Amino acid sequence: MITKIAWKNIWHKPLNTALSIILLTASVAIITLLILLQQQFEKKFNDNVDGIDLVLGAQGSPLQLILSAVYQVDAPTGNISYDEAKVWMRKPSVKEAIPLAFGDNYRGFRIVGTTPGYLSHFGATIASGKVFNKNFEVVVGSDIARKMNLKVGDTFFGSHGDAAEGELHKDHAYVVTGIATPTGKVVDNLILSNVASVWAMHHEHGHEEEGSVADAHNHESHEHDHEGHDAAAHEDHHEHEAHHHEDEAISEEGQEITAVLLKFRGPQPVIMWPRMIAMNTKMQAAAPGLEINRLFSLFGIGLQALQYLAYGIMLISGISIFIALYNTLKERKYEFALLRVNGASRLQLLLLVLIESLLLCVTGFIFGTIVGRIGLQLISGSSESEFKMAFNPYEFVWDKEGYLLALTIFVGIIAAVIPAVKAYSLNISKTLANA
Repeated sequence: MITKIAWKNIWHKPLNTALSIILLTASVAIITLLILLQQQFEKKFNDNVDGIDLVLGAQGSPLQLILSAVYQVDAPTGNISYDEAKVWMRKPSVKEAIPLAFGDNYRGFRIVGTTPGYLSHFGATIASGKVFNKNFEVVVGSDIARKMNLKVGDTFFGSHGDAAEGELHKDHAYVVTGIATPTGKVVDNLILSNVASVWAMHHEHGHEEEGSVADAHNHESHEHDHEGHDAAAHEDHHEHEAHHHEDEAISEEGQEITAVLLKFRGPQPVIMWPRMIAMNTKMQAAAPGLEINRLFSLFGIGLQALQYLAYGIMLISGISIFIALYNTLKERKYEFALLRVNGASRLQLLLLVLIESLLLCVTGFIFGTIVGRIGLQLISGSSESEFKMAFNPYEFVWDKEGYLLALTIFVGIIAAVIPAVKAYSLNISKTLANA
């Protein structure tokens, strides 16, 4: 009964009520959006960096190297010599070394030359088909397969470089041999081939007139295969194998790759290598954890400012609820006195004012939670096309959103305290005599 009266009273002055609800909705929406963004963003960033101790790449910005090699969102810092990289990849302290070679894209999705170890590193298995083992065979990430409707056996041409509008390589079609399982990680948005495919594509692209070089290298390549076979890591084995299958074998000598993802057996090299590599080679080694923390601290300042803004709006909405309740109290003294005459207790009047305030707050919270998620859906759409990173608006962060609900209710109670106490201590006879 009290709740019903409270609900009717709220809408007695619709503009005041609408203003209070809009302010609350705005503050709750911003905070909800930030909570979800931060939670999912950090989780995605940390999941992808798991198990990568250092990234070996061309000199330049270490953050750019991490973003391009681990998250596939930035342009790479350049290429490095594969021969030079192998020296470090084969050190005894290295547990896993995954080479990456970028060159082309298919409709804006990166084609990455690597080893099957890349798939297993991110916990992806083959949902249908098999792993690439010849040149120009590719495994397609689950998101791309879904969006582009690619199936095992399909063929397509890559475009040169990172831009979807790049020049098409018509001389070699890629064949889809496998579709990867969804992982929620960066691999879902990549097309993977062996490293030799990237070389073959650009070998021909860059040296049309040197067509015979490949044949001259043939013999050398086989020799090289046998030499390096025992020393090479297991993943490299697949790469060497690929050379035999394709009629045009490509020598590894003098070739370039973009980066190497390294995992060590112990913590020592993570500290020592970046300095050693910077001093002794033309490469750099960047630690993903370090760079991502730096990125988060930069991001954090902006998120913090937005959060303060949202709490400020919430404070204003609390004040607006207080003013609305306080102002209507003056007009409703007579109504309250009549309620008392008709048998309502002082406590019921106190509850009536409290419930009105709480109804406003809970309505604002519900709308804010919905609007915040709609906002995340919109951000997710643009971030997916831009950074290949999607967010889930239906995820609930119970602990933080629970705090937010508690805070909203607290604002409502504080706003209602003075008006509720005034209603409680109303002097019936005086009010009625004045009326």
